[in-house]
Amino acid sequence: MVFAIPALVLLGALVGYPIIYSVVRSFFDAKGHRFVGFDNYQTLFTDHATLLALRNTMLWVLVVPALLTGVGLVLAVLTDRVRWKTAFKLVVFMPMAVSFLAAGITFRLVYDQDPHRGVLNAAAVSIHDAFHDSANYPGARARQGQGATLAGDGHGGYTTVKSTAPGQSVDLGLVGILPTKLPSSSVQAAVPAARPGTVGGTVFLDFRLGGGGRPGQVDPGERGLPSVHVQLQKDGHTVATATTGPNGAFQFAKVPDGSYRVVLPKSNFATAYTGISWLGPGLVTPAIMAAYLWVWTGFALVLIGAGLAALPREVLEAARMDGAGEWQTFRRVTVPLLAPVLSVVFVTLIINVMKVFDLVYIIAPGPVQQNANVLALQMWLVSFGGGNNQGLGSAIGVVLLLLVVPAMILNIRRFRRSGS
Repeated sequence: MVFAIPALVLLGALVGYPIIYSVVRSFFDAKGHRFVGFDNYQTLFTDHATLLALRNTMLWVLVVPALLTGVGLVLAVLTDRVRWKTAFKLVVFMPMAVSFLAAGITFRLVYDQDPHRGVLNAAAVSIHDAFHDSANYPGARARQGQGATLAGDGHGGYTTVKSTAPGQSVDLGLVGILPTKLPSSSVQAAVPAARPGTVGGTVFLDFRLGGGGRPGQVDPGERGLPSVHVQLQKDGHTVATATTGPNGAFQFAKVPDGSYRVVLPKSNFATAYTGISWLGPGLVTPAIMAAYLWVWTGFALVLIGAGLAALPREVLEAARMDGAGEWQTFRRVTVPLLAPVLSVVFVTLIINVMKVFDLVYIIAPGPVQQNANVLALQMWLVSFGGGNNQGLGSAIGVVLLLLVVPAMILNIRRFRRSGS
């Protein structure tokens, strides 16, 4: 008892006193001067932000511990018979040595929306572009006002304002494109000669450096837009297609007499695919969970691997001798024998995910932080992150403690049974 006194005093100062103080403080107002009874707890269970944090915490408890335990079990079994299992466990365990701050900053970059910075979106854009042609001139638009020859077609593309007929040529000027972003093959725009039975025209950048020129008409210094897809439509139906050359010129040959419109479809102007919004409102919580899995998979793997190494091999061999396959041996022998280890890992992870704070605070951007909020973060936000209501923050802390205590008791009992 004498030797235990220093530890008990330290435990009381760092754990016991803060718990008692938080319970008492939860019954007072924001400034701590007026006794308010259970008002803080009533606010806790009626406040939308706190209820959202409680819901997200329960989602973490239901998903992450089970997923981590399952992944750790599978990896432990798969690597049990390989020579390099120690090296593999070391590599998987290494993220445990990284602080949550560093892990959060790392994954904030991994999930970045800009494909030039975010690794995941860089991969997503590469896969997307491999199967879908990207637009040649994203963001380009038709000139409005004086000299306008194009108008929106209601589907993201542009169509000529006036009808045209065989033997005529149209000038289709576009703006919203930086001259420096034009393809290297682009040259001075040129208007094709009008010929009987043909409809021609030029798609060009209706702008030249230094200004000047006539809106809607090709002027010296204005360059053509190559590789633009052009359609010739009659009564809303496409009758011919063409692609512009380096000088922006195109031509439809053997066109029957009639009234036509030239259309630039939306595929020419669609905004470039930039990947997935990993940190948007819908995916921010799963994204943070994935980062947590990266950090804690090594913990589950090492503990379950240690339990697997301690299993009596004669029992496993006896099951195989009796004709059990690998799946039957795993499901009916390995998992039941590992049940004590699996339960310890599972309950420990439950306790940890209830207290997750760092990753959510660092990874979730400010506008969507409420969508990813959890109880530990809400407790900090209410108490110190601008709320300045330590009465409500203490109440959240007490509720969080009450949620953790059953898991702690279950773990202690499991340790006592395994020790006896």
